Amino acid sequence: MEKLVLLFSGQGAQYSEMGLDLYQTDSLFKEKIDQASQASGLDLVEILANKAGQLEKTAYVQPALVAVSLGIYAMLARDFDLDIRGMFGLSLGEYGALMASGALDFEAGMALLKDRGAYMQADADANESMLAAVLGPDVAQVEAVCQAISTAANPVGIANYNSPKQVVIGGSPQAVLKASEELTTAGAAKKVVPLKVSGAFHTPLFKNSSHKLAARLEAVTFKEPAVTVVSNTLGQPFTKANLAETLSKQVCLPTHFADCVKYLLTTKEVSGVLEIGPGETLSKFVKQIDRKLARYHIEDLATYQAFGEKLRGN
Repeated sequence: MEKLVLLFSGQGAQYSEMGLDLYQTDSLFKEKIDQASQASGLDLVEILANKAGQLEKTAYVQPALVAVSLGIYAMLARDFDLDIRGMFGLSLGEYGALMASGALDFEAGMALLKDRGAYMQADADANESMLAAVLGPDVAQVEAVCQAISTAANPVGIANYNSPKQVVIGGSPQAVLKASEELTTAGAAKKVVPLKVSGAFHTPLFKNSSHKLAARLEAVTFKEPAVTVVSNTLGQPFTKANLAETLSKQVCLPTHFADCVKYLLTTKEVSGVLEIGPGETLSKFVKQIDRKLARYHIEDLATYQAFGEKLRGN
């Protein structure tokens, strides 16, 4: 049996009607989405349908995407006896991992995500900002260029350390575009691609969200995770003692996906990763970090059934 790390998808992977085929065919998945709707006070089925473009707004994406991942996780727990050695998510996906591990109550977590999404939407609306993926980076040069260009009025810096082949820079559009041009001209990146997101998450432009989240988290009760959950911010496991502080800082500090993978590979016996939620972005990062790991992903009924067939084949 594969010794698995579970990966929970992050914001940016969402798409119209994600999860709706499972909602219509699996009673447990439907139950989890309905519970999440009640806890968040949002009609998540309507948001997932995306007929009014709700999935373009971080305020709606956050509870919707995590609910889909946790609905899939509930199905896995019901149908399979998986050997899970650890878990983590990218940015928003951390909340899915924390709820799956029992560190954060499902209903409390969904209510929290509604508020977190609202805080971050407010910052995104208040500050024009952008993210851009830097492909084939010389990371030291990327850091140096950003540091040289960044000013208080037009900041830019690395927001995501995803893999040896990709980092993401974020900040004011003016500074990000200038950094992009300098990086490609200097040969410090093969290519720089602007990303379709609401704002430059994981940069100091989201400090207001961080302060609001710190106050909101005072009302949340956490438990020790039943499974190791590695923090994107720390590259180390979450504990009950560090959860609130780390989650509040997470929105304005860089994520370190590659460090999370390396931590689990050096501390646990791991043979594969299973990404749950929309897309295969995280699995692709894992391939760039360690090609030897088996990679699986589940985002809909077809991929769920395919995963089951692979397990039975093993």
